[in-house]
Amino acid sequence: MLKQAVILVGGLGTRLGARTKLVPKPMLEIGGRPFLDTLIDELARYGVFDEILLLAGHKADIVGTHYDAATRGRAKIVVARETEPLGTGGALMNARDLLHDRFLLLNGDSLFDFNLLDLIARARGGRVHMALRDGVVGDRYGRVVLDGDMVRDFIAPGAGATGPVNAGIYVVEKSVLHDIETLPASLEQDLFPGLVKSGALRGTAYRGYFIDIGIPDDFERADRELPDKLRRPAVFFDRDGVLNHDSGYTFETHKLEWIEGAREAVKAVNDAGYFAFVITNQSGVARGYYEEHHVVALHRWMADQMALIGAHIDAFEYCPDHPDGTVARYCRMSDRRKPGPGMITDLAQRFPIDMTRSMVIGDKPSDVDAARAAGLPGHLFEGGNLETFVRQRLIPAGRP
Repeated sequence: MLKQAVILVGGLGTRLGARTKLVPKPMLEIGGRPFLDTLIDELARYGVFDEILLLAGHKADIVGTHYDAATRGRAKIVVARETEPLGTGGALMNARDLLHDRFLLLNGDSLFDFNLLDLIARARGGRVHMALRDGVVGDRYGRVVLDGDMVRDFIAPGAGATGPVNAGIYVVEKSVLHDIETLPASLEQDLFPGLVKSGALRGTAYRGYFIDIGIPDDFERADRELPDKLRRPAVFFDRDGVLNHDSGYTFETHKLEWIEGAREAVKAVNDAGYFAFVITNQSGVARGYYEEHHVVALHRWMADQMALIGAHIDAFEYCPDHPDGTVARYCRMSDRRKPGPGMITDLAQRFPIDMTRSMVIGDKPSDVDAARAAGLPGHLFEGGNLETFVRQRLIPAGRP
């Protein structure tokens, strides 16, 4: 399972003029916060990356001061500094001792809102698998010629060609660095042509919001649009009885049995552009049957199992409390325990959720009551295939 995400943060950003003289382009404020913060948060919410590696060049010390040894979710942030401009391929060479054998690579000056884990799940052939943005109008970007998922050619900007464009996100095998013979080196100009010739460059086209902040007009457009574009509806899933069979106080991975279509239902939510959350009562902690770290470990395992098919949960929320608990610190009433809405309202404070288009899916009246208390519709799942149940209730959310 791929566990490392790498972000290229080294460009000079000369097209943005004075803005980047003192600040690295990805750290310029977009929508009231550094653009790089947004990229890192988007990675962290997938819940599968253990490390986010920043390849810093221009004003690298600013990047290092802000991020080195920080954490986001389960991911530790590491900064690799470049002492001289080496190009995108050279930045990878400079950090080769820090790279995993297989990693996700992203440009630090663009954002593409699609399901990253779908790309990772598809990247089984080839040495580099590209994410492509379909439906881009105009001649600013070059075009990619696909044959199935195999990249056959690149067409330069201004040639009037149609087709998908390179979105600057890749699943990369570290072994491609052996093909870089001289520095500086560009991935696009020096590495990719050889991969095309050998049939080792693949691509998948997606729809979704795409913005590149590299020129002033798009920088200003991103500043206006981004907060609204990152706002999305959510599906709040109960866990036991919805995602997995309720066998009574489940906390061991070998005893968890998935509901038919459960992982696929989560992926459908991801692909439709919704947040996917889990909200689960875990009174077994209060009753002394297991501890909180068991709940966290099970959720991490569930996240890894979902990632195998390109699905993810943006956040797992659980309430360990119960008024009849035998463990003193958990023996209490809690608004977070369903039918209370606390887990839902807490998530609404942490994430940019469009509550007007969100829903709860549960298997008990308490789940529906929690939904109602939060002002959301609640849908009662009574068995069968969860993917079918969910797809009947989804409306595609902002992925044109």
